[in-house]
Amino acid sequence: MSRSCEPGGRGYLLLSLLLLAGLTMVALMTRPLTPIDETRYVSAAWEMWLRGDFLVPFKNGEPYSHKPPLMFWMIHAGWAMFGVNDWWPRLVMPLFSALALLLTYRLARRLWPGHAGLGGEATLVLVSALWWIVFSTTLMFDVMLACWALLGAHGVLTAAEGKRRGFVLLGIAIGMGVLSKGPVILLDVLPVAVLAPWWNPGLKWHRWFGGVGLAVLLGALLALGWAIPAGFAGGEAYRNAIFWGQTADRMVESFAHRRPVWWYLPLLPVLLFPWFVWSAWWRALARHRRAGLDRGLRFCLAWMLPVFIAFSFISGKQPHYLVPLFPPFALFAVRLLSAHPARGVALPALLAALLGVALVAAASGQIPAVRDQVLAPPPVWPGVTLVVVAIAAWFAGRRGVPAVPNLAVLGATTLALVQLVVGPALGARYDVKPLAQAIAAVQREGRPVANLATYHAQYQFLGRLEAPLVQLRGPETARWLAAHPEAYAVVYLEDESALASIPARHKQAYRGGAVALVDAHAATALLAAHVE
Repeated sequence: MSRSCEPGGRGYLLLSLLLLAGLTMVALMTRPLTPIDETRYVSAAWEMWLRGDFLVPFKNGEPYSHKPPLMFWMIHAGWAMFGVNDWWPRLVMPLFSALALLLTYRLARRLWPGHAGLGGEATLVLVSALWWIVFSTTLMFDVMLACWALLGAHGVLTAAEGKRRGFVLLGIAIGMGVLSKGPVILLDVLPVAVLAPWWNPGLKWHRWFGGVGLAVLLGALLALGWAIPAGFAGGEAYRNAIFWGQTADRMVESFAHRRPVWWYLPLLPVLLFPWFVWSAWWRALARHRRAGLDRGLRFCLAWMLPVFIAFSFISGKQPHYLVPLFPPFALFAVRLLSAHPARGVALPALLAALLGVALVAAASGQIPAVRDQVLAPPPVWPGVTLVVVAIAAWFAGRRGVPAVPNLAVLGATTLALVQLVVGPALGARYDVKPLAQAIAAVQREGRPVANLATYHAQYQFLGRLEAPLVQLRGPETARWLAAHPEAYAVVYLEDESALASIPARHKQAYRGGAVALVDAHAATALLAAHVE
């Protein structure tokens, strides 16, 4: 691939942005803000907005120390422009995903200036990788963190080229990463900086590591610019939590030996579908071993391999922890393929077709496990469409259509159609807005509302609640209900079939069971019947 491919690279970048826009629209149409994570984070932003306090996040009336405020600030910025609404918070991550695509495009051009078209291909790989799509349209922190890791990678590369402003850029990335998700940003950016003498020989070690140290210091100062005033404003408990408690607790949990070292490996074909199951890139990897690694490939390996190994040894694993590693994977993959181009997409197309058949079977009620869980049968047409698209992708590959855009469209279409199938089930079991609005109506009557379980603030924003819920567990529950006969309570049921016999102000299916908003008398009766 040469510089003559530049227009194609820009075209692929545009295609990747269009795919992201389409996937965002599908997510907005099919998925509600889902408990417990998305609803908790948007509720923290809501309570900050309601209080006019933009230093300390709150959850159900108490300081919330588990996450820094940058995402909440982004939500506030949109509300300041467009008014408080449900849709803006759901656009924050797609916008960061678009920024990540642009940074990836530019980084490919910098790593391989003689292969200008690789930038566009890398954005297509990134935007169509299954787990990147999921978290680009989910209100969580990992795509935002990936943006700052990409900015840090640009800073490291700039510093390696002898420009001191690269260390400033790295420091800004570290600071913004800490404000996004905490000190984990150091794990995402420092390995590629520490290993710079390997991928960029000739650096003067003492100057290099001195610059990296100053960048870390700059990042810490940026984060402390929020943390110090927030610590004083939030009180001693909050201050201890953000400066020490949460970090210590997370370290203890992370090494609690819950998941084995190899746990991520069997997930990679799913997380990186369709690219990880594509035999062509594995063949390219095998062939390239004899050619050796260029500077850009070493840069990508120094970026992603140490982080992957570190997360593998941390026992408190979650699949979304790997999201910031998707950009270096995309860059690494397209560089290998540029040296060993391929056209056929047989295995990913076959797997997508089989998934389409499974979706048709599920929609037709042929899979008992699915039939028993859905409240209404999903549509059949998305599964049929996926089979057709998979066959078309296979034929296109045999006809010589470039594999990267072909697979990118297949990957994006696969998740879009899957969402159209599972969307109704998600809405029926995870859309708690009707319940939140019912709670708001009770509060407007001047009645207190208690939540008879651990409360994750899932109703605060969706109901625009202006007062916290009383959280009750254990023996105190019966005493509180007896002392507040005018109150209502949110009660959770393991079996949704029990809903029919419960007199409730509002009741609905919820996650694996059901939930009901009942008066204090009914809540007491349910407790007496040992319903949790």
